[in-house]
Amino acid sequence: MNETEILTAKEIANYLKISLPTAHTLMDDPTFPLIRIGRCKRVIAGDFYSWLKQQASR
Repeated sequence: MNETEILTAKEIANYLKISLPTAHTLMDDPTFPLIRIGRCKRVIAGDFYSWLKQQASR
């Protein structure tokens, strides 16, 4: 994935191999780099990867 690509909840779920409802719950976490466009949840791929690395180092 391109670092500037915009990811959806479905793409996050597929990448992490989790269910879509779990991805939505994850995206509601205050530390998650979420972008809201109306009711849609999106994330910039590079921000997601950085967030994921931080979670792995906890």
